[in-house]
Amino acid sequence: MTTQVIILNGGSSSGKSGIVRCLQSVLPDPWLAFGCDSFVDALPARMQGADGGIVFDPDGGVSVGADFRALDEAWAEGIAAMARAGARIVIDDVFLGGAASQQRWQKALDGLPVLWVGVRCDSEVAAGREIARGDRVSGMAAMQADMVHEGVTYDLEVDTTHTESLECARIIAAHAV
Repeated sequence: MTTQVIILNGGSSSGKSGIVRCLQSVLPDPWLAFGCDSFVDALPARMQGADGGIVFDPDGGVSVGADFRALDEAWAEGIAAMARAGARIVIDDVFLGGAASQQRWQKALDGLPVLWVGVRCDSEVAAGREIARGDRVSGMAAMQADMVHEGVTYDLEVDTTHTESLECARIIAAHAV
């Protein structure tokens, strides 16, 4: 079966977004791209920094509440519905819950051909990217670098520490056809 959904999981500033843009360029068919950042940006402002929503701790930690989880589940089901309707989709996510986060996607995408991709990056390199970006809480990249991969099973892993986004995208694209 031809891959319908590609899920990239990696910590903050690991290079997922750059890979997604490159994937959309190198894959032969049009692919829609969705990411956890776009989901968080779509939340009502009152959910950011609130107990039921998403809280970014000063040390880089992230915690989510029940309202966030409910909307996140609906978002995943919506992505799955688009894939079932024929759209090819690349997802850029951060599995804060490790294996439990993957299981949530597995449930939503049940029956669809999915390519699971781990995006790794040395924590120091990711931390440097985090500083350069200027739009992340300091410490988030280092904290998430390994944590998001705990218990997660992949079809493929790429490491952006020394490999450019375009090369990673070409490796992933070769496995998606």
